[in-house]
Amino acid sequence: MRIVVLVSGTGSNLQAVLDAVASGELDVEIAAVGADRPGTYGVQRAAEAGYETFVVNFRDYGKRADWNRALTEKVASYAPELVLSSGFMRIVDEHFINTFEGRYLNTHPALLPSFPGAHGVRDALAYGVKVTGCTVHIADAGVDTGPILAQAAVDVLETDTEETLHERIKVQERRLLLETLGRLSAEGLPGRS
Repeated sequence: MRIVVLVSGTGSNLQAVLDAVASGELDVEIAAVGADRPGTYGVQRAAEAGYETFVVNFRDYGKRADWNRALTEKVASYAPELVLSSGFMRIVDEHFINTFEGRYLNTHPALLPSFPGAHGVRDALAYGVKVTGCTVHIADAGVDTGPILAQAAVDVLETDTEETLHERIKVQERRLLLETLGRLSAEGLPGRS
């Protein structure tokens, strides 16, 4: 399965994918790794591992729609079977979603549909849940909506801070992402032959 990975930050999930591909544990071809801004460590990780990288800098565009079009064109130029949002913190528009319909994979640090949005861990703690977790899903035009492919639960400890809980969630998120990518590579995307 040929994939393009999008990152906005350090790329810890990306590193798990890079390691799994390098070890032969994961049978995917990483066509490229891209970011929405220059200087991300995720892009640096990919470049150091020998992968093609690109940046479609959000700040270079006067309108969000223009950035979305440029991002869509750049990603499409790699002809991916799947686009992986790996900590990509920009909301893409309907044009992007429609271009990669059913092929845009996202991870989220909560058990969706609970606690969508940029602060899933903080929101779960504030609500006082005893169990939270992570979700791997096919992204659609909503915020953290779309078909759920896999979830993993993480207990919330009395001593948890947002940071400690998020770190434990990330461990499960990386495991779940690799399992899901492996399954999709072997079986194909849902609803596609």
